[in-house]
Amino acid sequence: MDPTVSPGEEFIYVLDFGSQTAQLIARRVRDAGVLALLASPEMSADEIRQSGAKGLILSGGPSSVYEPGAPGCDPGIFELGIPILGICYGMQLACRVLGAEVKRAERREFGRAMVTIRDDGDLFRAIPSPTSAWMSHGDQIDAGSGDFDTLASTGTCPFAAVRHRHLPVWGVQFHPEVTHTAHGADLLENFLYRICGCRGAWRMADFLEEQVQRVRERVGDGRVICGLSGGVDSSVAAGLLVKAIGEQVTCVFVDNGLLRKNERDLVEMTFRDHFQADLRVVDASEDFLVALAGVEDPQEKRRIIGHRFIDAFKRASAEIEDAAFLAQGTLYPDVIESGHGYAGKSANIKLHHNVGGLPEELGFELIEPLRDLFKDEVRKLGEVLGLPERIVWRHPFPGPGLAVRILGAVTKPRLEILRDCDEILLEEISSAGLYRATSQVFAVLLPVQSVGVMGDARTYESVVAVRAVTSEDFMTADWARLPYETLGTISNRIINEVRGVNRVVYDISSKPPATIEWE
Repeated sequence: MDPTVSPGEEFIYVLDFGSQTAQLIARRVRDAGVLALLASPEMSADEIRQSGAKGLILSGGPSSVYEPGAPGCDPGIFELGIPILGICYGMQLACRVLGAEVKRAERREFGRAMVTIRDDGDLFRAIPSPTSAWMSHGDQIDAGSGDFDTLASTGTCPFAAVRHRHLPVWGVQFHPEVTHTAHGADLLENFLYRICGCRGAWRMADFLEEQVQRVRERVGDGRVICGLSGGVDSSVAAGLLVKAIGEQVTCVFVDNGLLRKNERDLVEMTFRDHFQADLRVVDASEDFLVALAGVEDPQEKRRIIGHRFIDAFKRASAEIEDAAFLAQGTLYPDVIESGHGYAGKSANIKLHHNVGGLPEELGFELIEPLRDLFKDEVRKLGEVLGLPERIVWRHPFPGPGLAVRILGAVTKPRLEILRDCDEILLEEISSAGLYRATSQVFAVLLPVQSVGVMGDARTYESVVAVRAVTSEDFMTADWARLPYETLGTISNRIINEVRGVNRVVYDISSKPPATIEWE
């Protein structure tokens, strides 16, 4: 049985076949009040039966089920008698194992599609027809094959949702977990409550108690070093650890020279006052800047910063007696973008230094108590912990700092320009009452210069991009529709107050196809 589950507690397993949204499925289930646990698709039917899971959800994935090496599952899971819902790849896999043919579709479906419901008896109960759903597939079930009935269809996909005639197996070709599917949450609740018979008693406070207990059991009498950046993720991780093991935690803050303006002072004041914890500050700014000199490739920046980050922790740990564990505020979007899904099949989008940059010679066991959470869930956890609002609702800041917000080479003069721009931007966003209405706002220094006119003289100076997004979970994001007046004030102040900048542009890209950070 999974160690995060208490005896008699209801939960759902999500078998992860390498989907970028596998954890999003689990998160939607948790939103509905049911504990969801990600698991490897290699989990055996016996393990699942002994666990007492109320149901299974099979995630999507980037593979085709008929390709050599495509991830599969134990066929015995379909004989357990517990409800199973396949999503996209998960539906195709279930249908293929149970006798249906899966083939390449004549027309691929990507994006929004209108789904016509043919049977509203269970999975689609109280969902209007037609309804909008989000598709992302190039394969589909061959109509007429296998013991499956059609529950819903689109103009190009006759088997957009199915139910097996004899087994408790359902499948949907679209993605109910994403917000673009209008009634996706309703469909998942129908599966959880009407089909699996769940009661919906799980809450974030339960997650906190489970993680506290797990940390205590794992650490024992050992000592933990917790990496602090000043952001919400590491702050909540530190708060959880302090709650779990108190004085056994030493918080280490690395000044890498890539911080926002006055960041170090704020971190020292906040954490010493609030946590009353053992806080060590390591000034490694010169080391980082020397190592980054002339480096322009963003992945190489992240690798260098990751290695220097580790070196700084080694120096700090040498002064902390009996330190055996390193704790980080890694979140699931970091994990999945780094290609570390449970199936080992996720696409690597970008390297996160706090996920993939830790070599074996580090010498610590890694503790990541927030690894299965999204940003908004971390904020909820922070509130349960009783952390101050200024910490819980702080906008995200990348681990590599301003290095990935300076496109091109990182230098002290360019860092000073960006710090001043960023400070003005956040001041104006806050004064306009838009800080909580946006999810992340920051400035980016571009590797180009443009011609301008100041005081009747020609200038040839830097361009700064402003990035502001709204997002529920940071797996997807939309650009924020900031008022023109606010944008005008931001641009005017940056150009007038920051020497070296003569042009400000606004980024109106969503995620996907863009990422939130530029590098």
